[in-house]
Amino acid sequence: MTPLRSQRINQITHEPHARLDAAVKAHAPFSSREHFARFVEAQYLFQAELQALYQDPALVAIIPDLPARCRARQAREDLADLGSAVPAPVAGALASPGRAEALGWLFVSEGSKLGAAFLIKRVAALGLSETFGARHLGEPEGGRAEGWKRFTRTLDSLEFSPEEERQIDAGALAAFERFGMLLQHSYATEQA
Repeated sequence: MTPLRSQRINQITHEPHARLDAAVKAHAPFSSREHFARFVEAQYLFQAELQALYQDPALVAIIPDLPARCRARQAREDLADLGSAVPAPVAGALASPGRAEALGWLFVSEGSKLGAAFLIKRVAALGLSETFGARHLGEPEGGRAEGWKRFTRTLDSLEFSPEEERQIDAGALAAFERFGMLLQHSYATEQA
């Protein structure tokens, strides 16, 4: 039996996901508010780059609640709570992807909300919560699991050509690579 599209994307992104998890842990974002602020900076940069996808009329036609799912505003507010400046955009952001590639990027962004359930528990030790400093990790309206299930059900129901299947896979892989790069960038500025 052929796996669902969402299952296939999970399988092909398993290794980059594990690499990214290791990179996050290596930067010890939960060791101090200053370290967490660098993590939020990377989150903000990534979400800000995806804002156009979350507002794209063609994608909103497929996923009606897409605009409300974007977390760029919450990450920006978190930076203010943490006393951090909003970082300047970093060269190399995604530009004008096709529908399938865009959905690959959104798959990674939306999937990260599941991991955020564990991260939000860790920030409590820093005096942060989903109402101060860690809004972008907060529980989405309607719940994490339900939001993810709705997203993957929609994604799995779309008709794609073999080329579009390659594009969605490439988009998901590129999203992990981009977040990893933004994470490195954010922590590199800490030492500067």
